[in-house]
Amino acid sequence: MIKEAIILVGGLGTRLRDAVPDLPKCMAPVAGKPFLAYVIDYFKKQQVEKFIFALGYKSEIIEKYIIDQKINFQISREEEPLGTGGAIKLACTFGTEKNILVLNGDTFFAVQLKKLNDFHQQQKADCTLALKPMKDFERYGSVLLKENQSVEKFEEKKFCVSGLINGGIYILDRNKFLTENLPEKFSFEKDYLEKFAGQRKIFGCAQDGYFIDIGIPEDYHRAQTELPLNI
Repeated sequence: MIKEAIILVGGLGTRLRDAVPDLPKCMAPVAGKPFLAYVIDYFKKQQVEKFIFALGYKSEIIEKYIIDQKINFQISREEEPLGTGGAIKLACTFGTEKNILVLNGDTFFAVQLKKLNDFHQQQKADCTLALKPMKDFERYGSVLLKENQSVEKFEEKKFCVSGLINGGIYILDRNKFLTENLPEKFSFEKDYLEKFAGQRKIFGCAQDGYFIDIGIPEDYHRAQTELPLNI
């Protein structure tokens, strides 16, 4: 089972400033508690035992909240912005397990972690993406899979009648990832996933669980009623 999770909580939240002016996105209140609380609670139920928080912007607010929670955690702190890839790479050095879960602190996706991990192990994957089936969308790029469910390519944002989007949840072979010749600062999506699709064992596993990304005010307001019902 996956026992360790990295949660990326260093985002600036610029598109949410009007709705939540003084907080990082993951700390935006949803039905009386921070969005981050729902992410932690859900994955504790999925048997994650240790959380590694990749901190950046306004980290003191997040750190104070984390310390008050009854969880096993470590802090991975960026002294300067490292991009999503650099943040994950740094946080991976605090892990001890071969495989590690990676989550976005401003996205909630109700994946069945055991099924995702079973798929990851079966494929002997370097990285497994949790993909969300979606209809009539243009806010997200889509992910195309080969017949064996390895990632063929990532398509840019455009209107799609139906497709699979990157749900922002990954299982990563931590040891393998740390041996990659990657820079200190890089984008996980562009400089790892897109660059190495077809060259590494990068697979996609579709799950149709509840998904919400609070990156824009419209979805943040929707989360107020939806999220507590889907945890």
